[in-house]
Amino acid sequence: MYTFDHDIFLTLNFDGGDLMDEAMLAISGTAMWIPLYLLIFWLVGRNYGWKALGGFILLLAVAMGLADMVAGIFKHSGLLEGLLPNFEPRWRPMFEPALEGLAITPDSLRTLRDGALLAEPAVHVPIEALGGRFGTVSAHASTVWALCILSASVIRRRWFTILMLLCTLLICYSRIYLAKHYPMDIFWGSLLGILLGWIGNLLFFRYFCRTK
Repeated sequence: MYTFDHDIFLTLNFDGGDLMDEAMLAISGTAMWIPLYLLIFWLVGRNYGWKALGGFILLLAVAMGLADMVAGIFKHSGLLEGLLPNFEPRWRPMFEPALEGLAITPDSLRTLRDGALLAEPAVHVPIEALGGRFGTVSAHASTVWALCILSASVIRRRWFTILMLLCTLLICYSRIYLAKHYPMDIFWGSLLGILLGWIGNLLFFRYFCRTK
């Protein structure tokens, strides 16, 4: 079914070539962000002490874990996949026939993409990005925004806040480039992550750091 954010998605999704494909796959992954995680932990530990760092890591793990699980509810995946059995999730853009102007089922389009049988696809999908079925709420967006809000509100350095916002937006965009999510999937995931990150911030200063 064609919805209003399909046109926005098609504007943002394009074939940037092999180099950009590899860059977006890396950005959407985990390994390249390990130095950022270590920087966050070091800054929190230096500013608040290593005991507070333990509380921060605990809250971060809970916030990101909840973000992933709640997002999974709307995709019928993860630990809470059966919570909304009657909710109909949206297929990922890579498997949406309407975007290709085809009158077939998403499963049929999935088969065509797996076999590289689309001559001139409207949606650019790097072969390494193929996978998953539904993307109604982006778990990537929810988890990365939880990380951004919690870490930036605790560390409170302008340069760090700007860095986190840029990294977060880049990761969110990578999900559109890879045809994993529509803009509204990113939007709902971002709201979820912002909420959980802010709650984590309140809990950090209430229970793990008495002074700001």
